[in-house]
Amino acid sequence: MKEALVICDTCSNENCFIKKHLHLAQMKQYIDKKHSFVCKKSQQFIIEGAPIQGLYFVYKGKVKTVKTGINGREQIVRLTKNGDTIGFRGFGTSKRYLIGAYALEDTVLCNFSNEIMLDILHNVPEFTFDLMLFYADELNKSENNIRKIAHMNVRERVIDTLLYIHRKFGQANGVIALDLSRKEIADYAGTTEEQVIRVISSLKKELLVKTVGKKIGLLHIDKLQLEIMEHKYI
Repeated sequence: MKEALVICDTCSNENCFIKKHLHLAQMKQYIDKKHSFVCKKSQQFIIEGAPIQGLYFVYKGKVKTVKTGINGREQIVRLTKNGDTIGFRGFGTSKRYLIGAYALEDTVLCNFSNEIMLDILHNVPEFTFDLMLFYADELNKSENNIRKIAHMNVRERVIDTLLYIHRKFGQANGVIALDLSRKEIADYAGTTEEQVIRVISSLKKELLVKTVGKKIGLLHIDKLQLEIMEHKYI
């Protein structure tokens, strides 16, 4: 992977965990120790089960994190964009990554090693406190998602996935600003590629979505949200 020059002080990702804490004097000594690089589209930079090499922060690009499920099938557990944190599952409690990660497009990543992250956690209380809140929020989201998915049928799971991707990445020129294959949508929704194709075909006939090649655009977000509304508070 090719080295990249990323300057934290001029980074525009206000949601980045590192950027949020640059105002702290203690953080200055850690910034120059990070490693930044370009990860090409479809390239894997975290291997599930490999030794943990710290945390990754998306400077620019899109990434999917996956976990191996039944029969060795990869399940997409998270989609990330500029400013998001990757590799936090298992960090601090495990010596190996509990997930794998692939770039969905050419992506610039910043990596802070185990040593640097542990040094920050020991010496920057505000950062440590905020990271604890971040973990609590992520755990709450995961538990709610598990309960929600358990009560949804296939159509509802696909709609929920499309709405999630739309919220996360938005639409450009009438289509969701993220290139995902039907299989990848299925891997996130917990169903099969064939089922996803059927549901999208049905939604097209109902004029709720449109497709432009492999890209999908949501036409009536309110109607799609209404279909899964009963699961919102599960």
